[in-house]
Amino acid sequence: MTLVEINFDGIVGPSHNYAGLSLGNLAAAAHMGQTSYPREAALQGLAKMRGNMRLGLTQGFFVPLPRPNLRWLAELAADEATDRALLAGAWSASSMWTANAATISPAPDTVDGRCHVSVANLVTMPHRAQEWPDTLRQLQIAFADETQFAVHGPVPPSFGDEGAANHMRLAASHEEPGLEIFVYGRSGGRFPARQHEQASRIVARRHGLAPECALFAEQSPAAIEAGAFHNDVVAVANETVLFCHEQAFAEPALIYQAIRDRCPWAQIVEVPAARVSLAEAVRSYLFNAQLLTPPSGEPTLVIPAEAWSSEPVRGWLEEMVAGNGPIRHVVPVDLRQSMANGGGPACLRLRVVADPANVDPRFLLTEGRAERIEQVIAATWPERIDSAELGDAGLAERVRYARGRLLECLELGELA
Repeated sequence: MTLVEINFDGIVGPSHNYAGLSLGNLAAAAHMGQTSYPREAALQGLAKMRGNMRLGLTQGFFVPLPRPNLRWLAELAADEATDRALLAGAWSASSMWTANAATISPAPDTVDGRCHVSVANLVTMPHRAQEWPDTLRQLQIAFADETQFAVHGPVPPSFGDEGAANHMRLAASHEEPGLEIFVYGRSGGRFPARQHEQASRIVARRHGLAPECALFAEQSPAAIEAGAFHNDVVAVANETVLFCHEQAFAEPALIYQAIRDRCPWAQIVEVPAARVSLAEAVRSYLFNAQLLTPPSGEPTLVIPAEAWSSEPVRGWLEEMVAGNGPIRHVVPVDLRQSMANGGGPACLRLRVVADPANVDPRFLLTEGRAERIEQVIAATWPERIDSAELGDAGLAERVRYARGRLLECLELGELA
């Protein structure tokens, strides 16, 4: 069995809009009510996936969830006249950020030697809490081989769980046992702490992680206050490298020591606040990046164009690369449509360490599938959506038709 990291990106759905539903997400709030461009957003995301394939990496994807979610509105006894925010929630395309889809523990870390997958409950935000049943269906199909995968339902909703956006893994290589770092927040600040400590511990127990394979770290309250609603806005890890902001964790010295004690080969790359402020890190989404290991073996950081255009961020990155730091290459990508809603390269992907041969091939991207997906998007995705249009019957039909064409193209009719 050959274990590799597969990044499953969310295809941006045809209902992509800027309703500003996510409290604590500064970008989403800043663009609330603006016109969105679903076709452009989906093509930008697809271009990023193709770029990763060109690096020699295995790339997967998940499809948009059914929208508008009329079943959810019916359960809430809601309509446009009673609650505009709930109506907008039924149209949300936020499932495109698959970093929140689930938490993954690769087979080398687990007692039973299977890759464990726990779908996230996303209970903190109503527009996201409706996602898990449809997300779970995709996970169960993609990872249906029960000899290789164990797919779990959500943690009980009394414990907020936001998935892999608050989970990192360090390992000497993908195929070796690693250290899984679960990052949680504490309530009491201006913005909600979305990942609960108990949710993280429940996931670690159900995945069968040995105590030495799990580390629980508190996110810095200052980071949450600054708009880092998930840990992946201030930290990212891959194989031997942890890349983080100086203010990512509540007690960084303790966390770093715990990492070094268990992973003496780990390389911790900390960006000082004096060089890149916490506010600039959040604004530019420097850390909401994909830290990848291409076949060349040289760690590569895929960052949003907004980060590369930031003078302090670019200056620090160029110095790091020139100084022969552990991250050897930086690749900027254009994800303006996703970024305007508060999601960068890391938000758009769920990382799964597995043998691609054990994954349903319909969820793995090839150049041929990419071309077919691109054709469907170009032909059926709405060019633009004004937030005032949410609830329009004609637009709803266009959105449903576009998703239906995509499922047909990918032979995933069971998700209709």
